[in-house]
Amino acid sequence: MDQTLLARFLRGDDTGQLEAAAALRAAARGLEKLQARATGNRGLSPGALDILISLNGAEDGLSVKDLARIADVTSRNVTGLVDTLERAGLAARTPDPLDRRAVRVRITDAGLAWLDEFRRPTQAAMAAYFHGFTADETAQLRHLCLRLVENQRRLSHYLQEQPR
Repeated sequence: MDQTLLARFLRGDDTGQLEAAAALRAAARGLEKLQARATGNRGLSPGALDILISLNGAEDGLSVKDLARIADVTSRNVTGLVDTLERAGLAARTPDPLDRRAVRVRITDAGLAWLDEFRRPTQAAMAAYFHGFTADETAQLRHLCLRLVENQRRLSHYLQEQPR
């Protein structure tokens, strides 16, 4: 967003934080479009991809509750994403051996193959997205973004406690 517009909005106060937020929002939108295009061309939403990646390497599978916690979404949302993965043959629900009321979600061989095919294009896209960044800059950006995520969680928690 234009610095002049932000300065006018803030009536001359420092625009640094708003400029950073606008830049982060623009970068996130670009990354979401890139991910949606890449996964959409392969029949999956970005959310379903996140679940599939979470299942990769989980030999015993994961519960819907665990997947919801990992993805930071509701169990209802995960159920729909798992339905999509199951219809595509990329994941399967199996009974939980420790709790007969629960199920575990496991990645299938087809899901593993899908991830293998998706890996190289993803690596190429990320190399292009972070072109010109040093490894230290990428690590610093990751660290700063994780701090923002933590601040957002604290802010969300605070706002949920406030009367409406």
